Amino acid sequence: MNVVNGERRNAVKNNTTFGEFLVKKRLEHNLSARQLAIALDYSPVYICDIEKGRKPVPDEILEQLPRLLLLDEAETNEMYDLAAKSRNTISADLPDYIMKKDIVRAALRTAKKHNVTDKQWEDFIRRITKDKE
Repeated sequence: MNVVNGERRNAVKNNTTFGEFLVKKRLEHNLSARQLAIALDYSPVYICDIEKGRKPVPDEILEQLPRLLLLDEAETNEMYDLAAKSRNTISADLPDYIMKKDIVRAALRTAKKHNVTDKQWEDFIRRITKDKE
């Protein structure tokens, strides 16, 4: 398992789907799909379709899941990453930050241009978090 700043990154790499993640977390809290659907104000069929990968998870549901399933920060990040992967997009918690910071977009483009490796990103993250301590 690759760990950076206490976050688990193996779920996305091991091909866990968003639906599998949702089912696992729902069952950890002894919730039926129907109970989760009621809490989210969606139909049970719609929740089932999300869990089976037939429908993408909407942002409105993503915003409520950390509170309903008592997800910690690492689990919430994993949830956002899995949802983004299922929708083939950027994690829902990142676009605003990326668009507000010119330097972030420049850094990402530079990293892309130079084909920055995972190891280089991990070193970068360690330097950032070390500076904050």
